[in-house]
Order: sequence, then C-alpha cells, then structure tokens
Amino acid sequence: MKAIVIAALAGLIFGLGLIVSGMVFPAKVLGFLDLAGAWDPSLTLVMAGAIAVGLPAFAWARRAGVRLPGATRIDRRLVGGSLLFGIGWGLAGLCPGPALVVLGMGDPKALGFVAAMLAGMALFELLERRSMAR
Repeated sequence: MKAIVIAALAGLIFGLGLIVSGMVFPAKVLGFLDLAGAWDPSLTLVMAGAIAVGLPAFAWARRAGVRLPGATRIDRRLVGGSLLFGIGWGLAGLCPGPALVVLGMGDPKALGFVAAMLAGMALFELLERRSMAR
C-alpha cells in the first residue's frame, strides 16, 4: 500500500509539473520543436530541471545498489522507437506523460493520441512475444 501511495504522489507531482511548465499544451511544445520558425526556448528550462533532478537521483540509485538498465547498444529497435516517438511528438505536440495529463484534464483531443499510444504498446507486446517464441 505504501508503494502505491508513493507512486500516486510522484505521479501527481509529475503531472502538476507538466501543467505548470506548459508541456501539456501542444502549441507550446510545437513552438519549442520549431527551430526554423518562431522558436520558443522556454521548455529548455523544463529539460534542464529534469536533468538536475535525474542526475543526482541516478547517482543515489547506483550507490544504493538499485539495478538500473544496462543496455548501451544503439540498435534498430532503439532507433525505430525513437523515430516513432519523435514523429508522434512532432505531429501531436504531445508525448505519453503529458497526453495522460491532458486526458485527465478532460480534453477529448488527447483520447485519439492515448488510444493510438495504447494500440502501439499492444502491437509492440505482440511482436515482442512472437520474437521471443522463435
């Protein structure tokens, strides 16, 4: 029960951070991604803040003996997934975290994005299971 409460609080804080930073507004994100047009660099501060929190957290996790992902190879799957993520982010102005927050805020536009995201996750799981069965 304690783990669920901690996870819920972490999710709430993350969601509030996305709202305050403006990452839940597709126009703001698309403005950040539009380097050739009216570029909005303000989300750079959000990313810097994430790095400022993430670096010490990973350092602490290593010292505490937490098992972290060890993959360092760049392969087709990583590149393909990154391309799909970037295409979706660029087209919709949303990535998974903000999409869930926007859906929770009641915006019907997020429903299509989240449905496509869940379908993609299910397709990946299906293909992964087939690959492992071989």
